[in-house]
Amino acid sequence: METIRRFEVTEDGAGVRMDKYLSGLVPEFSRSYLQRLIQEERVRVDGRPVRGKEKAVPGTVIELDVPEAVEPRIEPEDLPLKILYEDKDVILVNKPKGMVVHPAAGHTSGTLVNALLFHCKGELSGINGVLRPGIVHRIDRDTTGVLIACKNDRAHNCLAEQLKEHTVTRRYRALVCGNIKEDEGTVDAPIGRHPTDRKKMAVVRSGGREAVTHYRVLERFGNYTYIECRLETGRTHQIRVHMAGMGHPLLGDQVYGRVKAPFRLEGQTLHAMILGFMHPSSGEYMEFEAPLPEYFAALLETLQR
Repeated sequence: METIRRFEVTEDGAGVRMDKYLSGLVPEFSRSYLQRLIQEERVRVDGRPVRGKEKAVPGTVIELDVPEAVEPRIEPEDLPLKILYEDKDVILVNKPKGMVVHPAAGHTSGTLVNALLFHCKGELSGINGVLRPGIVHRIDRDTTGVLIACKNDRAHNCLAEQLKEHTVTRRYRALVCGNIKEDEGTVDAPIGRHPTDRKKMAVVRSGGREAVTHYRVLERFGNYTYIECRLETGRTHQIRVHMAGMGHPLLGDQVYGRVKAPFRLEGQTLHAMILGFMHPSSGEYMEFEAPLPEYFAALLETLQR
């Protein structure tokens, strides 16, 4: 089913290109997607299709015809998995660098979900829909380490409740830029969408969600600090945003850190080392550890010389 959205152009829209003006009204859509809708004549002004690079005129009415989203079929793929533990309820894997956790628009293969569908023969919880079967929590594409997936809805609900109650143990290792003076500390700062860049997150004064990160210094290397971070909450990009907010962005972070990072890194130096939880069937506390990836261990050796 298609959705028609209507907007009256206000004075601040005078002379603004239509795709740019619309991107401010519907920030959930990218500029390229809006441009495609214009090309398909799904954007009309006062009843007629918008022309090319037409600019907004105050007082006119824009109609945005949004087609129904069609979820792609996600195929199982025989991809290598580093399995840390598996039983009838859960599977824990050590996710490698560069692997996306679940499919998204324009990226429907090569993900951890594709690999899990093959390995688990489709036996994954369905609570998060066809794009994220079994996925209870996520880590970024360039973050490595422990991630848990659930094979049934009962286990999924149990783990989701533990995450909500902040009883899941999540300890990360990270290398940050600069010398953190304190040996340990806590960042308690709400996180929400960046006010001007919708692809980024940021510490915000209002409208954000509670975000708490505890950190302690493991080793100092002059211009860099090796730390452990314990998550109390699990917001998108939480450690990356909090550390950048302290003035100590993660080494290699191309979004929140320095544009040019030394050591030829591919993304941030962040590793989900330890994950602990109460097993959904036995009620027993279980904890799993993923060793540092080779690139991270080698980098530490270089800095220690």
